[in-house]
Amino acid sequence: MDLKFDERGLIPAVVQDARGRVLMLAYMNQESLRKSVETGRTWFYSRGRRELWPKGETSGNVQRVLSITADCDRDALLVTVEQSGVACHEGDYSCFHNPLPADGGAAPPGREAGGPPSAGERPLGEVLDELERVIVQRRRDLPEGSYTARLLRGAPDAVCKKIGEEATEVVLAAKNGDRNNLAWEAADLLYHTLVLLASQGLSLQDVARELDSRRH
Repeated sequence: MDLKFDERGLIPAVVQDARGRVLMLAYMNQESLRKSVETGRTWFYSRGRRELWPKGETSGNVQRVLSITADCDRDALLVTVEQSGVACHEGDYSCFHNPLPADGGAAPPGREAGGPPSAGERPLGEVLDELERVIVQRRRDLPEGSYTARLLRGAPDAVCKKIGEEATEVVLAAKNGDRNNLAWEAADLLYHTLVLLASQGLSLQDVARELDSRRH
């Protein structure tokens, strides 16, 4: 199929989950599109950094590609994925979580806890600390449209169910010798465990204290 890339060699890609929930808008070039097809996970082109980037490289919130469809003009793509964790770097399930006022004016600027996206590798402890802060904020605010808030509203049952599912996925990935998928599923398990801890008023520091006590 002949796609129409723009003068920069890019094509917009709207990403949605299998239920039709729009998750994000990003851009692909020919190479990132090829890698998405070949690896089965989304790759995009960063216009700011001018480089390819795989979704979930640092957060673990990767997207498994289910299908890629071009629109009628062949100048835009619809990418349907299985989303692991959340799609937005601010901690929401979808990047589209800022409703405009009813009068159509621009919503007031501001960024939720979680900070800007980071590039490159970061220590696990730093990533978990940041994720915990976002989850704690979701517990406090319970914003509409947030996957984390939805889990917290249904806690503990909703979160315990997800942890059971993710633990099973971790075991299956390990038994199948699929190291990439194991990392993906382990990230899911860690995320949902953090949500469960927050729902019970516990923190990573409580877990660290318990682990440290076992050294003696």
